[in-house]
Parts: sequence; C-alpha cells; structure tokens
Amino acid sequence: MKAVLFNGNNKVEVDFSKGKDISIPLFFNGDQPNTYNVNKATSKPYKDGQFIGDTREGGACNFETYNFTPHCNGTHTECIGHITRERVSILNSLQEEMMFSSLITIDPEKSDENYNPELNGDDLVITKQQLETKIKIVDSNFLEALIIRTLPNSEDKKQRNYMQEPSSFFTIEAMNYIVELGIKHLLVDMPSVDRLFDDGVLSAHNIFWEAKQKKLNLNTSNKTITEMIFVANNIKDGKYLLNLQFAPFVADAAPSRPILYKINEL
Repeated sequence: MKAVLFNGNNKVEVDFSKGKDISIPLFFNGDQPNTYNVNKATSKPYKDGQFIGDTREGGACNFETYNFTPHCNGTHTECIGHITRERVSILNSLQEEMMFSSLITIDPEKSDENYNPELNGDDLVITKQQLETKIKIVDSNFLEALIIRTLPNSEDKKQRNYMQEPSSFFTIEAMNYIVELGIKHLLVDMPSVDRLFDDGVLSAHNIFWEAKQKKLNLNTSNKTITEMIFVANNIKDGKYLLNLQFAPFVADAAPSRPILYKINEL
C-alpha cells in the first residue's frame, strides 16, 4: 500500500508494504542482549492445580508467564519518567507513532569532548563534531526523529552482553547539539545513551529531557529515547518515515518495534 504525505512543503510517497523492522526480536530463554547482567528474559508454562499451559505436556493450549526487564533485555522505548521522581508513563508521553526521520551511521571514537564523570582513555564516544559532519547534509524537515547506527555493526549486537563488551555513549557536547536541533525522538543501537557505570549522573539522559534534580519538565515530556535497536547494514543512511510501535505499558519504558519506511520525494 502506498500513500502520499506532506512534510512542510515537501510531497513524498511512502510504500507501507516495505517496512524495515529495526528492533531486536526477544527470544525468551534464548540468546538475547543483556545489560547490567540482569536476569535473562524467560518464559514458562502457567500451572494451577491440574492445569498446565503447555500442549507438549498435555495442556489444551499454550499459556505462558513471561519475566523480563524492558530496560535491559532488548529493544525498548523510554520516556522522561525514566529519570524523574514523578511516575510518567510512556503511554502518555509518545503522542505520535509516525514521524519523519533520518538515519545516520557513526564510528565512535576517543575524544577530548566532555562527560560527567570524566572520560577515560578507553571510552569510545559519539561526539558533537561527528554529528555535525553527518547532519549538515540532512534535510531539517527530517529531524523529528534521529536514528543512529554505530560501527562496527555486527549481528552479535542482537545477543551482546554489555558487561563483557562496554558500549559507546554520547558526550555532553553531542547531546546538547541533539537538543539544539530539536530532535524529539532519539533511537540508538546502544544499551544506553550514557556510560553504563557513571555514578548515577545520567548526563546525556538529563540533557536530552532538560531535567534537573529529577524534576519533571512538561516541555520535554513528549520526547523519547529508544535503545538497543539493530539497523542492518543493507539499510542505507537517509530519510525515512518512522513508525515507532510499542507495547501499551503504563510504565516509564516498554518493549518497542521501530519500523522504517523508505521515502520517495515527488
């Protein structure tokens, strides 16, 4: 199915039959990405008296209980409620599911830019300079959402243990630049936009949502961060229509399924 859409003064065509899913499938009890060594996402048949929810064990149907941590077990979208004292739901934060977006690819590097706590010699980061180089050729009408693929981009991101392979993250300058650009939805293939162990400062999160002292900022409460995506190498950098799907959890984060649709300008 094709549709013609308008983005400012631009007229574009989108083929909704050819979406590219950039989420990581969650295999319960199987291989899956993991952050902070939390328990793996698991499933087991529900049991109650004589009832068992497993057809392999004589049950009438399959009926399972699932246990997982959205922030650590796979692709998820989070809202400002992730860092505030006020409990804010992703269900109330994400006000649109379709948005014009751009995909860029960055090779994180060592940098003299800043971070809190300070960078060490082993940190590989996404810098403001790298973002400026990539985004200067991007149409500003396609920056409602920004999708960042990092290099190297191997399939093992789908099952990586980030305690064994530390991830890159954003410098303070880089995240300030993203805020300056007015980007409302940031999607990354890392487990966090911050260093995983940062003494609880969460510099990049707080800059993105312009939150201070864990207080809710109503002006940024409709912004989201999606982490642990996987963008296959055959998906080219460029303009896309993003459909950001997520489970309707009343929580600060929920498993999500971002889908990219190629845009043809008319």
